[in-house]
Amino acid sequence: MLFNSYAFLGFLAIALLGYESLRARCGQRGALLWLAVSSLFFYGFWDPRYLTLILGSVAFNYSMGRAIHRVRSRPGSVSSGLLLCLGVSGNLGLLAYFKYLGLMAQAINLVLSQSLTVPHVVLPLAISFFTFQQIAYLVDMRRGEVKDPDFVNYLVFVTFFPQLIAGPIVHHSEMMPQFSSTRDGAQRSSDFAAGISLFVLGLSKKVLLADSFAPVADASFALADSGQAPGLAMAWLGVIAFTLQIYFDFSGYTDMAFGAARLFGIRLPANFYSPYQAGCIIEFWRRWHITLSRFLRDYLYISLGGNRRGRARRYTNLMVTMLLGGLWHGASVNFLLWGGLHGLMLCINHGWRHLLRASGLETLREYLAYKLVAWGLTLSGVMAAWILFRAETLGGATLMLKSLFSAAPDTDLPAFYMTRFYDLDVLINSLLPSPLIPKDMWLIGLGSDLGMLALGVFICLAMPNSMQLMAPVAPSATPLAEQQPSNTATTLTWRPNAAWAVTLALLFAACLVSQTRVDAFLYFQF
Repeated sequence: MLFNSYAFLGFLAIALLGYESLRARCGQRGALLWLAVSSLFFYGFWDPRYLTLILGSVAFNYSMGRAIHRVRSRPGSVSSGLLLCLGVSGNLGLLAYFKYLGLMAQAINLVLSQSLTVPHVVLPLAISFFTFQQIAYLVDMRRGEVKDPDFVNYLVFVTFFPQLIAGPIVHHSEMMPQFSSTRDGAQRSSDFAAGISLFVLGLSKKVLLADSFAPVADASFALADSGQAPGLAMAWLGVIAFTLQIYFDFSGYTDMAFGAARLFGIRLPANFYSPYQAGCIIEFWRRWHITLSRFLRDYLYISLGGNRRGRARRYTNLMVTMLLGGLWHGASVNFLLWGGLHGLMLCINHGWRHLLRASGLETLREYLAYKLVAWGLTLSGVMAAWILFRAETLGGATLMLKSLFSAAPDTDLPAFYMTRFYDLDVLINSLLPSPLIPKDMWLIGLGSDLGMLALGVFICLAMPNSMQLMAPVAPSATPLAEQQPSNTATTLTWRPNAAWAVTLALLFAACLVSQTRVDAFLYFQF
């Protein structure tokens, strides 16, 4: 069930009505039990068979967590470290089977010249997210940072439907206290206003922006993946379109998750904060998929030694962390290379900062010219990496990169737009007394897409983000240290007034009209 579907809107209304009714009659525990059942229904809507999987995972990790807690409080023959290893191994084994079994079989065939059959295993929804979330829970339980939780609270912690499918990857300390707290009437009114506003903002980003960039990106990358090099203009349009598509797709999902959660009185941790405004790749990863970056840092990078054993070891740890982060996104060579490229850029960024400090030139970073060059290099690196992320094959990614700097004629561009806007072409020619030459009609579609791309760039780089707009109602459970007030934030900041109500109503109506098809989120099945 996708957030941007009519089915989800109906489900959300029923889930919220049931939650409020039970909260008034049975208290918070009854409401939480309803929320757990609703979340399981939401998960099982895609394929009921996988309810057994997620319930088994929850039961296993809850039992392991309680066992670790008992051993820590009453040391016995079994160490908490051994129990943690068993728990983490169980989680990783489950993830490896469903997500990496095919990749491992391919690797064995390649390295050992074997002919193992590559199994086809359907990837269960959200397995990467709820697996990482529960690994973090077990590690923190062993560290003594978690109290032994109630099972219902733990079940909601793992399955809470607003963040289940594509994050954020939530931390127990951010969520558990919220599940137990109660909010009065005034607080609930604020939750409803903030939740609806965030949800509509996110839906608008997905339906009106991200989905409008998808056809151009899909057509360009489809050519490359088929072995046909797109022309120069088609390649650049495709790369820019995907750069904006994934931005608004993920940003839109995050806002909708925040909004849906807030309707139940829950604040999720910050996960997205204008990443294309980052002045370096280090800052980019503090703004893009923030909770994944936090998990990789706290439970992988630091566990490997972090920066405590010299610069060489630090760079090795960074590369290993980002390579594994790439594989977390998908079991393919392209995702591995995408993570490796980001790891390389992070190493270069840290090395450059060290060089500036050692030479006493850190003040260079305060100059506008330096900031502009740094920002341009960062965004260029991110866009180049997105090619690996989006292309379905390594050959397609290579062709796309070459096409960005080729002088090949753009014969595919007119054909693409003539096919895409054929009905519009026929309509306009039938209305005009002197029909336009058909070969020129594609320029109308191109001009429309260029206008949308320009709007997307403007919003990414010049407009305040949702966290800034919604600052008066504290949308995030974790305020960002990097958060800086936008120059336009004071003018556009959300307020419970008529202007915002009309704007959101118009955006929602536009989304409903534009939802001729339901496109899955790009992070839907990671």
